[in-house]
Amino acid sequence: MDSMKEFFSDHDLFAKHSGIELVEVSEGYAVTRMKLQPYHFNAAGTAHGGAIFTLADFAFAVASNSYGTVAMGISTSMNFIKAAKSGILHAVAKEQSRNSKLATYSVMVTDDDNATVAIFQGMVYRKSDRIIPG
Repeated sequence: MDSMKEFFSDHDLFAKHSGIELVEVSEGYAVTRMKLQPYHFNAAGTAHGGAIFTLADFAFAVASNSYGTVAMGISTSMNFIKAAKSGILHAVAKEQSRNSKLATYSVMVTDDDNATVAIFQGMVYRKSDRIIPG
């Protein structure tokens, strides 16, 4: 799994550009985090929904691709529960179901107080193409 962690940390340039760190990965599971910076905020002074979505989406992508084969998102949704104004946001992606072609995941986004900021759900189409770390 270290090679998968290194692969996604190095090759997902949008997540890197957004300041997102991949903390942990195992089959069907991933943890990411993002320290809120001024560029993450909207005009209302809270974390932009797109920044929170990107954090959750990266965790979803890593968890769903963690088996070493390409998984492409086909449907996602996000519910925003609480505004985030500072600190570090954490996203934990967990596989809920998986078969040969489809898999579903839930991602909980929390703040430093472990309060739920957002709940993300996603489905992927699982391809047979291999992800080649390195």
